[in-house]
Amino acid sequence: MESTQSPGPGGATEGAPGGARFLAGRTALVTGAASGIGRACAVAFAEAGAAVYVVDRAADAAKEVAAEIGGTCLVADLSDPDAVDALPADADIVVNNAGLQHIAPVHEFPPERFQLIQRVMVEAPFRILRRTLPHMYDQGWGRVVNISSVHGLRASPFKSAYVAAKHALEGLSKTVALEAAEYGVTSNCINPGYVRTPLVEDQIAGQAATRGIPEAEVVARVMLERTAIKRLIEPGEVAAAALWLCSPHTGYLTGASLPLDGGWTAH
Repeated sequence: MESTQSPGPGGATEGAPGGARFLAGRTALVTGAASGIGRACAVAFAEAGAAVYVVDRAADAAKEVAAEIGGTCLVADLSDPDAVDALPADADIVVNNAGLQHIAPVHEFPPERFQLIQRVMVEAPFRILRRTLPHMYDQGWGRVVNISSVHGLRASPFKSAYVAAKHALEGLSKTVALEAAEYGVTSNCINPGYVRTPLVEDQIAGQAATRGIPEAEVVARVMLERTAIKRLIEPGEVAAAALWLCSPHTGYLTGASLPLDGGWTAH
């Protein structure tokens, strides 16, 4: 899916499906909301009328986003189970977005880094949903949007922890979809290719070192090698898809994985 709308403030898209403020009265919790996709989602959901919990460990940046959109800043390290369990349980919409990356072959991959990635990208979403689903069930409506990746559908070398985490998130999302359907709650994944975010930009040096190629060649030869559309995705395009999954006409869509991958998985 490629947005036909122009990026608005913070990379979000102008306008919203189902009416400009169709999420008025709803509360959204967005993790990793201080930058990149999470920030774009926070802005887009606020523009659609939702009250937004801006969750991130980067306190200053999260506070800036919350101030910009009139949201609530929640500084939390998602690798800490106690911090995750202290997050609010009253969200109507959960956007599990926070993530991190490490590039190394399996035989050189630091076990502690592997564990950290699983805690942030698998255990934290589980704990957040464990807390928020009862509220969604009680009111008979809820939306779970998991920002997965094309690496939730395909593997790449040197990313064992990230690929494993995204595949696990896909399984969690589908399980929630099956359990939550009778309560009016949907759960879906969005699977972008490489998005123009700090996480992706930080990978360039690591990919260059691991593969033995210049940094200037990483985007063309590695990141865009398998895509038909030869550009990075913008965060606002992913946010537009997340917003659409919470719009009035997507209540029958659940357990899905939406590939925003520029044709990567068409091969």
